[in-house]
Amino acid sequence: MKTLLHVRSSLFGDHGQSAVLAADFISTWQTRHPGARVIVRDLIATPLPHLDAERFAALTSKPEARTGAQQRIVAESDALIAELHDADEIVLAAPMYNFAIPSQLKSWFDHIARAGITFRYTASGAEGLLGGKPVTVIATRGGFYAGTPADSQTPWLQTMLGFLGLNDVKFVYAEGIAVSADHKAEALRKAREQIASAGNEAA
Repeated sequence: MKTLLHVRSSLFGDHGQSAVLAADFISTWQTRHPGARVIVRDLIATPLPHLDAERFAALTSKPEARTGAQQRIVAESDALIAELHDADEIVLAAPMYNFAIPSQLKSWFDHIARAGITFRYTASGAEGLLGGKPVTVIATRGGFYAGTPADSQTPWLQTMLGFLGLNDVKFVYAEGIAVSADHKAEALRKAREQIASAGNEAA
């Protein structure tokens, strides 16, 4: 059975534009894969703690040396990584807040980036261990930033995903949604066309 992992990070829940477009993506994906499973990781409804010294120590500790508290932290991370392993494909709903990804999404990456588990260091450099899974990033922005120095989201996500071995990454942009109602409608229309086109190509 095909499995899609949907990672949500809009502060506005189902009403966020990234969530709306991700729902369109999921509908198209389910049409291509009848009976498939969708795993939803909602980082707003169930936020992860931000990385601190205690969590960093737990995630980098040797299994035999962990305290009970550290084991609970690692178990939380293990569950997130298990979702990634179970998924055949991933869709990240990533709105832009203050020129960056939501802090909740950054926390998710902090909890899944673990040496020896999702990446490893070799003599030739870091090697990601989650390869072979296509990732679609739904990137929604109030202004127009794609292809400009102000777009810190795209290169960061490409770098971070690639670091974990997820190199098959496609971006669906919906920009200018805060400029005017017309710009918003046009941005969503173009994004939906891109989502539908990708679905047709994969069919």
